[in-house]
Amino acid sequence: MIAAALLPTPLQDSSTPRNPGFGELLDFILSLAPSALTLVVTIVILAALHYWLERRKSASPGHTVRNQLILLAVTALGLVSVVLMLPISDDFRGEILKLIGIVLSAGIALSSTTFLGNMLAGFMLRSVRNFRAGDFISVEEHFGRVSGRGLFHTEIQTEERTLTTLPNIYLVTHPVTTLRSSGTVVSATVSLGYDVPRGRIEELLLEAARDADLEDAFVSTMELGNFSVTYRIAGLLTDVKSLITARSRLRGKVLDCLHEGGVEIVSPTFMNTRALSRDQVFVPESGPARSVPEAKDERAPEEILFDKADQAEASEEMEQTIESVTDEIRAVEAELKAAPAEVRAELEERRRQLEARRSQLSEELDETMNGPE
Repeated sequence: MIAAALLPTPLQDSSTPRNPGFGELLDFILSLAPSALTLVVTIVILAALHYWLERRKSASPGHTVRNQLILLAVTALGLVSVVLMLPISDDFRGEILKLIGIVLSAGIALSSTTFLGNMLAGFMLRSVRNFRAGDFISVEEHFGRVSGRGLFHTEIQTEERTLTTLPNIYLVTHPVTTLRSSGTVVSATVSLGYDVPRGRIEELLLEAARDADLEDAFVSTMELGNFSVTYRIAGLLTDVKSLITARSRLRGKVLDCLHEGGVEIVSPTFMNTRALSRDQVFVPESGPARSVPEAKDERAPEEILFDKADQAEASEEMEQTIESVTDEIRAVEAELKAAPAEVRAELEERRRQLEARRSQLSEELDETMNGPE
């Protein structure tokens, strides 16, 4: 139609330009309708799929990575569909698709510095499984508990209760130290003078470790300095969630035990311009030792510092429980298909109990995940 309209007629000079008519404009708009409709449908599907996945994410573990992959795949499929519906020639359409393929190939080739690199690193972290939500990890100068794991990044909650987002590729290219859930060693160092017997110091430091509720405590002589000896007291802490409290408690007990034992914790180079007697020692007067926390109703520091990490850990454990219950339901349903009539009632009741349990866990998971940020 457009070509026919542009041909010269007996009443029109071919050298005289003319504006396209309303019919040609309408035809052009109508030719774009399929691709525009495809774009609108893709956006609607993405919005509906995102809403559905958010509503269903409590029913299966690893929902974050799975949902992101599904949305990414649907977006790519929608983009290709829009290109296929464009009112262009097959050759030009093929060139556009080739261009998209080249861009994707170049992105993969440069994935070390792009979001594709973080995505691939996310897959690697998931396969290695060197840490999970709630674990203490240390990466370079970053230390905290894992409070979130995504396809492109990992979030940790620090000792200041702040949230730090680390790209997954950063975790892959730097050594990651993970505290073992079975226990970790808590230690403290102290420098004392050569005039104090080593046996007496080790006895007091071991007493401090016992008072701090550490297991298998031991003392190491770290350094023989010019003016003092450096000792290290260490012990096993089985409840790693109380790491911050345990470190503070151990240092406090070291102070208390050394002071109560009459050991002066000052450097031999300590100077004071006051006139003191020869028997004066710098040990504070004994008083009631304060435990951490002091009262039963007092919250431990870890409960305040790592609240989101606790929430993430509880959510992940609950997701695994839901998945286990779902597997049991599938097993019962498989038994029902071949079960004789006399045991079907028992299996049906078992399935109802499991479904009720899964529904309860899903509600608890929703409450946990929708808690305060």
